[in-house]
Amino acid sequence: MGPHQGQPLVTAGEPLGRGRATLVMVHGRGAAPKNILTLGPRLDRPNLTYLAPTAAGHTWYPNSFLADIPSNEPGLSSALAVLRDVVEQATAAGVPTQRIVLLGFSQGACLTSEFAARHAARYGGIIVFTGGLIGPNGTPREYPGHFDGTPVFLGCSDVDHHIPQERVDETAAVLARMGADVTKRLYGGMDHIVNDDEIRHAQAIIDRVIAG
Repeated sequence: MGPHQGQPLVTAGEPLGRGRATLVMVHGRGAAPKNILTLGPRLDRPNLTYLAPTAAGHTWYPNSFLADIPSNEPGLSSALAVLRDVVEQATAAGVPTQRIVLLGFSQGACLTSEFAARHAARYGGIIVFTGGLIGPNGTPREYPGHFDGTPVFLGCSDVDHHIPQERVDETAAVLARMGADVTKRLYGGMDHIVNDDEIRHAQAIIDRVIAG
């Protein structure tokens, strides 16, 4: 048991197992499920299931995602286990991974990236709004598994204060090497937000899941 085990899983939209797609939505530092769920109306797709786990103390791990991994324990391992449990809950309800979309923003996007890399499968999609793989520069990236063409979108400012462009580039390269169909967009001077172009890319991924 870690700090995030036992925290609420907030749900919205269709009951689990009945949605046309299931989105696992991971909030950022200092936020809560209600914040990431505000993206639902912007995504503007009917009959989806939203699953939003909660970080204890509003943060998944204490330090920068670029810090040495042990310095972010036990929060990081606990957070990764929470995402594993949410995905397993969805599959146990009859939702195949091909209909599960993993989505995160900021710290939640970093966690989403790292979880996906450590648990590669054919997901419906992976949407990384301002984030990247976790660990300091030089962290080994020889993850097992294969994405089998999973569509991935990474969007970030080219001057984000928390997420260096180089880490977004590295993340895109690693996921592509693992068999993902990666789209990366860097936006000049963008604030730490999710812009409308990023939403359109996310909608395209969700539409592919809905279309089967």
